[in-house]
Formats: sequence, structure tokens, C-alpha cells
Amino acid sequence: MNSKVAIVTGAAGGIGTAICRHLGKAGVRVLGTGRNAGKLTALKEVLAGENIAFDFVATDIASENGPEAVVAGALKIFGRIDHVINNAGSFNFGPVHKTTDDMLDEVLGVSLRAPFRLCRDALEHMGDGGTFTFIGSTWGLYGTAGGGAYSTVKAGQIGLMRTLAAEYGARGIRANYVAPSVVRTEMTDAFWESDFFQRTNHELTPIQRDCTADDIGAMVAFLCSDAAGFVSGQSIAVDGGISTTRYLSPVAIAR
Repeated sequence: MNSKVAIVTGAAGGIGTAICRHLGKAGVRVLGTGRNAGKLTALKEVLAGENIAFDFVATDIASENGPEAVVAGALKIFGRIDHVINNAGSFNFGPVHKTTDDMLDEVLGVSLRAPFRLCRDALEHMGDGGTFTFIGSTWGLYGTAGGGAYSTVKAGQIGLMRTLAAEYGARGIRANYVAPSVVRTEMTDAFWESDFFQRTNHELTPIQRDCTADDIGAMVAFLCSDAAGFVSGQSIAVDGGISTTRYLSPVAIAR
């Protein structure tokens, strides 16, 4: 049994659940967090049936005492912290000129301020072999019309990740950023079949299938493992090639 412990924020969502499952299957004990205690309780029951060691702290990670409560919970329940996966986020996006201060503050709070504070609070309890992983987006790698605050914070996470890699690498702590293209979850399902989404996602992606939550979970488990022991400071796109090619599907070309 791997004795290491991972904190996963946004654990009860589609990507968060996949991350918990892949880490658990690798023997990592997982402390999940999120605002919905009911969903986290249900997830604990499911993972227990898969022999995965999982427990949770139900809290708003963006609240003033959220990060402190999560770190304290991990130490109380499992006794250590080895990996921090910053997965919780806000999908609140829109053009800059239509982004209100309230929208901006909400996205910054959840997706940048909270991860910064959680990493800061966890650092004193982490040592050689520790990792920080940020679940970002391809929208943080390239400019996207309409990205607004969302794209801004995803790019900001890259700066935080690189800083952690530089400052704490000598302690054996690594940091990386995973950039999915859009994954089909409850949050994205409403617009998945829209013409706009099909044209700006599927028709530009060389690999002709959806990016799945399991794709992200598998990448996170790899980055937390000893097999990735010399991988740090990297932004890794899990996107079927959309961010680095100028692919157009035959349907798009023929249109």
C-alpha cells in the first residue's frame, strides 16, 4: 500500500472523481474537498466499494478558512500530505467588456487565490517526493475570444506552478500544470452539442474523440508517481493536439 496522501479539490465533480479514482488505484490515500457534503459522502461510498482509501472535508475552498481546514483535515485523518491537486474551479467566462467585478472576483477567488493559499498552507508539511498539480485548461495556453477572467486565471496558475517548481525543487517538490481541452461533465453538458462548440472544439482536434475525465485522472496519477520524478515546471496539454496543430476536419474543410 502506497502510504502517500493527496488532497484533491473539487473532488466530487467529474474530473475530480476521476482523479481520486486513478490516485486511489495507485495506492494513494485521498482527502477530497468540495462544498457539497452529500456528493462527497456518496463518492466515499462508491470508492470504498473499489477499495480506495478516501475521506473528505466539506468546505468552500475559496472561503477564508477553507485551505486551512483542508490541510488540518488531511493531517488529522491521514497524518501527512504529499500531493496537492488544485482541481476546483469556476467556469464563469465571457468577453472582458462584459466581465463584471463580481464575476472577476469569483473566478479569481476560486481558481487562483484559493490554490495559492492551499499550496502555501500545505508546503510546511510536504517534503521530498511531494507534488503540486494544477488542473488548468488549454484556454490558459493560448488566447481565446470570450475567455475573459477564466483564461486569465488559468494562465495565472501557470505562473504559480512555475514559481513553486523553481522555489521548492531543491526540497524534492515538483509542480506541473495539466491543460485539458473541454471535458464533457455536468458543467459542460448543456452546450456540448451546440454548433459553436462542435466547430471550435471537435472540428479542430486531430484525435477524433472526446477528452475524458479519465484522460485527466491518468495524467495526474502519472505526474504524482515516481515515474515522473524528473518532470517539473511543465504545462502538459491533454487535448488531442488542438493546441499545437492547425488541423481542420474534413467536415470543416468541405463546409
